[in-house]
Amino acid sequence: MPWIQTIPEQEATGELKREYEAAGGRAGKVYNVLKIMSLNPATLHASMEFYKTLMHRRSRLPRAVREMLAVVVSAANQCHY
Repeated sequence: MPWIQTIPEQEATGELKREYEAAGGRAGKVYNVLKIMSLNPATLHASMEFYKTLMHRRSRLPRAVREMLAVVVSAANQCHY
């Protein structure tokens, strides 16, 4: 398993702390897939905005279908996220 340097939640400050708090509020915890972007909080923020746009904004595809597509792609890539 590769190692990626991350900033732990208890050490986060500023923008990163706000992103971690928002993630915890949405999911109940901060998943590692977010922590791998912790060295660049602006990238983490942009990634979350992109995700929220794809999954929560108005679309011709129902939300359930978008979630199902994400699960299928993750399974095909053998990714548990």
